[in-house]
Amino acid sequence: MKLLLSTTDPTELAFARALLQGEGIAVFEMDVNMSVLEGSIGIFPRRLMVADQHHTDAYVALRDNGLEPVE
Repeated sequence: MKLLLSTTDPTELAFARALLQGEGIAVFEMDVNMSVLEGSIGIFPRRLMVADQHHTDAYVALRDNGLEPVE
């Protein structure tokens, strides 16, 4: 698994997930339960991970749609 996106913006995460799922790329969101510990104030970023073989396609899809994936 490779890191694709790290952000505290829930709308950016939702958009990225929908975009990648529409492309047929499975994503895994990490650090979801941290919001319980932080009190849902959004200070800890959540991470989107993809399988190694899909990283390049996912990176291009996010970049082409105005998001800034992790390099």
